[in-house]
Amino acid sequence: MTPDMAFECLLVSRDPSVVCTMNKLLGNLSISTNICFSTTKAFDQLSEGSTDLVVVDCEDESAEFLRNIPKTRNWQKPTVVAVSSKDYPVPGAHVVLHKPATEASVAEALKAAYSRMLHDYRRHARYALMTSAKATGTNRQRVDITITDIGDGGVGLSSKEEFAIGEVLSFYVLLPGTERAIYIEARVRWARNYGVLGCEYVRIPPVDLNILHDWLKSKAQFKRPLVEI
Repeated sequence: MTPDMAFECLLVSRDPSVVCTMNKLLGNLSISTNICFSTTKAFDQLSEGSTDLVVVDCEDESAEFLRNIPKTRNWQKPTVVAVSSKDYPVPGAHVVLHKPATEASVAEALKAAYSRMLHDYRRHARYALMTSAKATGTNRQRVDITITDIGDGGVGLSSKEEFAIGEVLSFYVLLPGTERAIYIEARVRWARNYGVLGCEYVRIPPVDLNILHDWLKSKAQFKRPLVEI
């Protein structure tokens, strides 16, 4: 995302009609757009920046560009929209827009892409907590932990204790601004020597899961679309 928390798009096309229509409708979605006329420059920009959406007008060199997008070092891979004159799936694309690109067809494609971007953003976003808690491990002993961050896909912990990969920890955490602590069971996915853990959720009671989701939505601040999605 850009500093003002707008989704960011890399638009790769030499076709003025595609660029004009895309740029207008991306603006309606409050998506910041960077335009590239070559896939070489586009890949350099993709590797350096923080791109949420890639729209590529398919040409001869586009296939290699699409194959290389997953190879970028960005922790979150962008949603890819391919604009194609061919009536068949495009490898590497999540959404295919067939030419001619009308306002109606572009709007429909971007609506599908926006929903996927929003889902990915909420799934990968992490929010700092630095909250102390007591956790129960496999051996049923209670140990001190610090919940460093939390998100829709998992939770980060730190502790002086050592935990095995795959071990399940259970604990309560009071999210800032909420009225009651929520119960979480989480499995250790990875661990560092200095006591930092990455965990995935195993079980959260439905009521507590609703509290977590509502809290995460309240923290996810980004520019809202100017049009209804």
